[in-house]
Amino acid sequence: MRVAKWHSRAWRIAGAVALLSLAGLAAAEPAPPPSPDRASPSRIITLCYERADVLPWRSQDGRGLNFDLLDMVARRENIVFEYRAMPWKRCLAELKANEVDGAFAVSYKSDRRSIGEFPGGASPDANKRMHIDRYMLLRRKGSKVGWDGKVLSNVDGAIGAQLGYSVGDQLRSLNVTVDEGSQRSDELARKLIAGRIAAAAVGGSDAVTLMNGPLAAQLELLPKPLAEKPYFLILSRQMVERWPEQSQRIWSAIEQARNSSAYQQLERAAKGKLP
Repeated sequence: MRVAKWHSRAWRIAGAVALLSLAGLAAAEPAPPPSPDRASPSRIITLCYERADVLPWRSQDGRGLNFDLLDMVARRENIVFEYRAMPWKRCLAELKANEVDGAFAVSYKSDRRSIGEFPGGASPDANKRMHIDRYMLLRRKGSKVGWDGKVLSNVDGAIGAQLGYSVGDQLRSLNVTVDEGSQRSDELARKLIAGRIAAAAVGGSDAVTLMNGPLAAQLELLPKPLAEKPYFLILSRQMVERWPEQSQRIWSAIEQARNSSAYQQLERAAKGKLP
């Protein structure tokens, strides 16, 4: 019995010494606090996008290559993206008001720097783009409206463009009247067929859809693109100010994911399904 008591006491003393030693080590080397800029899975980053089908990049119900790419970024960065579909003008307005953390996919215009931040600032880094797309010019079947890559010719009315799209500024720089009264490419096409506009500037994906749809027999697609430009995820000023390192990591992860063999395989497959 005495031996048992002695062993019990010895174990208690040894345990106390061990605890004191561990406490001393903890005091000498305190654990570093977690970085406030490192996102955790509980951080939700809200992104808005246009409520429209722009294939193969995105659809109204959250499918397409833009979502595939951002999902890869979310896994790489251990974050969660929440997507909100809305009219394009409202999306940009909510970004400017810091009501969402970002918007996609946005082409660069200098005045859009007042809305949010591009990767690279005033000289956006095209390597950190989400994708490249074009604007094309549609005319009525038999129309003589022309575009040689530099000059518009035989324009006998306004040229239509979707509300809030960057191509409107380019058209104005060519000294033509711009009609921005439509939000959808099919609305523009019907307005064109009805003779209310002389031509319509539409995104490359929309052009493919229209020229393979029910209105195609009444339309002609001019071969030279009006413009070809990169499209970005832009982040709110509040997001970049509060989490600058995380913002840069997101843009870098977009470049890495877009260049990955997994994404490039998805892109080839999606483009192969287009008409």
